[in-house]
Amino acid sequence: MNNNPWKTLSTKEVYDNKWIRVTEHNVLNPAGGKGIYGKVHFKNKAVGVIPLDAQNNTWLVGQYRYTLNEYSWEIPEGGGAFDTAPLEAAKRELKEETGLTANKWTLLMRIHTSNSVTDEEGFIFLAEDLTQGEDEREETEADLVVKKLSLQEAVTMVMEGKITDSISMAGLLKVARIKQL
Repeated sequence: MNNNPWKTLSTKEVYDNKWIRVTEHNVLNPAGGKGIYGKVHFKNKAVGVIPLDAQNNTWLVGQYRYTLNEYSWEIPEGGGAFDTAPLEAAKRELKEETGLTANKWTLLMRIHTSNSVTDEEGFIFLAEDLTQGEDEREETEADLVVKKLSLQEAVTMVMEGKITDSISMAGLLKVARIKQL
């Protein structure tokens, strides 16, 4: 079904910074009832990378996430400008957070991270044929912890609820399925 059953009556900007814009929409829902819909527009694309070596080891990054008020284990991920190809942003994020570079890249999936409140679009890549170098962390990543572990251990972390980030979960589970683990 391609026809939008929602009708926008009015829109107003509620908040704007260099990363996001929040708008409030007065709408008629598909049944014709009036309502308010909030939308978070991200000003970058999300990119995530599953680095995988020949022994099926991967790398996770751990950091304290201010928005969650808790520590989070994730795949290397971040944002890429709309005028930058997702693959280029993924290569930058992998190098920045882990120091790894890869000779083989595969797009695993396109993902909407939370489509009930945001239009954020993400791209998850598999990076293989890896070379270790020096990381190039940003100021906000000063406390980043990098952990090398087997892909199976990372999947177990997903299944046990120790990884809750949606991009990380989707990417790790897809790679495990592809690799038949």
